[in-house]
Amino acid sequence: MSDSEQKVLQYLNEAHASEVALVRVLQAQILMAPHGSHRSTLESHLRETREHARRLRQRAGELGSQGSPVRAVVGLAETAIGQLFALGKAPLDLLRGCSGEEKVLKNAKDACASEALEIATYTALERLAEEVNDPDTARLAASIREDEQRMLDRLLDQIPALTTAVVRADVEDRPSYEISDTGMADAARKVGRQARQGAGEAASEVKRTARSARKLPGVARAEGQVKGAVASERDLAISGYDKLNATEIISKLADLSQVDLAKVEAYERRTHKRGTILAKISTLQASEPWPGYDELNADEIRAALSEDGEDRAGAVRAYERSHKNRSSVLEAAERQRAHA
Repeated sequence: MSDSEQKVLQYLNEAHASEVALVRVLQAQILMAPHGSHRSTLESHLRETREHARRLRQRAGELGSQGSPVRAVVGLAETAIGQLFALGKAPLDLLRGCSGEEKVLKNAKDACASEALEIATYTALERLAEEVNDPDTARLAASIREDEQRMLDRLLDQIPALTTAVVRADVEDRPSYEISDTGMADAARKVGRQARQGAGEAASEVKRTARSARKLPGVARAEGQVKGAVASERDLAISGYDKLNATEIISKLADLSQVDLAKVEAYERRTHKRGTILAKISTLQASEPWPGYDELNADEIRAALSEDGEDRAGAVRAYERSHKNRSSVLEAAERQRAHA
């Protein structure tokens, strides 16, 4: 392979890596966005980005590449459960302090910045291909650059309306952002339907993927918030919730995982708004000793403790005392602290 071909392949691979990374960013932004023109733009952008990545990969193959050094992830996280929990960014954004309207605007500005970078990337690829007499790559780069410019123009057109929404929410106290109207809530509903309707391996795969995703910091609580925003009473981990008084509900909260605590919190805020219950949930909401802890049984926790040191044992002890208070786990944590 000549030096010129190697340089073109380098630029193709860099452009491909950019598109692949953008797929995941757009998926996260769609999860945060409510229904409307901006979300439709993001969804169109996602479809276009996948196609760009495919075309770049195809052109690299035509030039003799054995594949991009960045493993293609286009097509991954296609299921609702994957989109909902596997990305990480959207659940963490949900927990940050600014309003939903502000988060959507910030994401839109980030998308504009990404488009500008991609336009520069394809401008450089087009010129390089022209300089080394590679008209096919030059035409490809020019075509994608034009797509990116159109998308940037669409995104810029939406910035004023998104800014107006921020003013209404944060200055005039007229919020419009509803988590139950977002892409994440839509995905949660779809996952719920799949779990209820599915059987055998399909339902098991949904559960396995959710458990795996909860190993990302912040995902468990965000998952519960989203589910609670669209949940009915029968979806809660406390049976007969609406028939119980506050004291009865509070007595059951310590046994719940962080997912279920956040789910109950969102449901309670949406329905009864009882301050005593919300206050108790607040005292129980804490970081698990490690992400995914609530998905483990006592034997699995004891096994994990045996492989770690005093810091983890102390975190387990404190968390267990506030929550399930399992004697076998507490004893294992004490033994590990003593031997550390």
